[in-house]
Amino acid sequence: MIAVAGLAVAGLALAGCAGGSSGDSTGDAGADAKPYVALISKGFQHQFWQAVKAGAEQAAEEFDVEVTFEGPDTEADVDQQIQMLQTALDKSPAAIGIAALDSQAVAPLLQQAQDADIPVIAFDSGVDSDIPLTTASTDNKAAAAEAAKHMADAVGHSGKVALVVHDQTSVTGRDRRDGFVEYLEKNEPDIEIVDIQYGGGDQAKSADLAKTIIAAHPDLKGIYGSNEGSAIGVVQAVKELGISPDQLVVIGFDSGKAQIDAINDGLMLGAITQNPVGIGYETVKAAVAAINGDTLPDTIDTGFYWYDKTNIDDPKIQAVLYE
Repeated sequence: MIAVAGLAVAGLALAGCAGGSSGDSTGDAGADAKPYVALISKGFQHQFWQAVKAGAEQAAEEFDVEVTFEGPDTEADVDQQIQMLQTALDKSPAAIGIAALDSQAVAPLLQQAQDADIPVIAFDSGVDSDIPLTTASTDNKAAAAEAAKHMADAVGHSGKVALVVHDQTSVTGRDRRDGFVEYLEKNEPDIEIVDIQYGGGDQAKSADLAKTIIAAHPDLKGIYGSNEGSAIGVVQAVKELGISPDQLVVIGFDSGKAQIDAINDGLMLGAITQNPVGIGYETVKAAVAAINGDTLPDTIDTGFYWYDKTNIDDPKIQAVLYE
């Protein structure tokens, strides 16, 4: 099990998170108004983002700021996210947080924020820009390497494996792909990666991709899904095809009830869980520091854990699972 930073905020109870998620206050709304921090996530369809939102609201209450938290309908809706970011900037917030679906597409708006002296905090996924003052996120390459290590052990250090990744446009998508691939290439010469497909984090599309991969490689020994939607899509494919967990190892990333159930039912070996409450909390905390003119580190590592049936009930794991 990997135990890393962020446990102090990981233990924040989601049910107890309340705060300023109403969002009409702006950065220049008057001397008596609370500072307004606009957060644009990658979506709302996964429980992960609800947990990030809960952490953000906890920090908003603690640091006495107003926050809004929104995201596009799916993690493939780059244009919708860009529009949300533009709308947020038009409200002149005191600071803005962005989890970019496409790190290149957001670049002009990040420049717009910088030109308007609006501090930018990246969260969950960094961007290809030096404009964000910091990035609050999991070390996704290290986390993906941990997933690859467990995959190698599970398949006996030989055979064919594949990846279903949520995207190749976000830093998160690339890091979770590259960390997994690079670990196997460096440490497991007898494991062959036969395919990498991109499902946009959509369960149905990821299930279809997994079925196609399995049909093309009937001797496949393992599939890695790089986020909640990808992993559950793979599990759904395996269930529909009636493949035994003894024949095909499934390893995921993130948490959520469906993955927890899949692990408890033996359909998924295990997964990496992030600290989503901590991501939300640290993003707002960093935004407040930026508003106050404080110096921030380049990155804020919010931590990760490997969890499976053997440790899923451990209190440290339970603190960072989200359902």
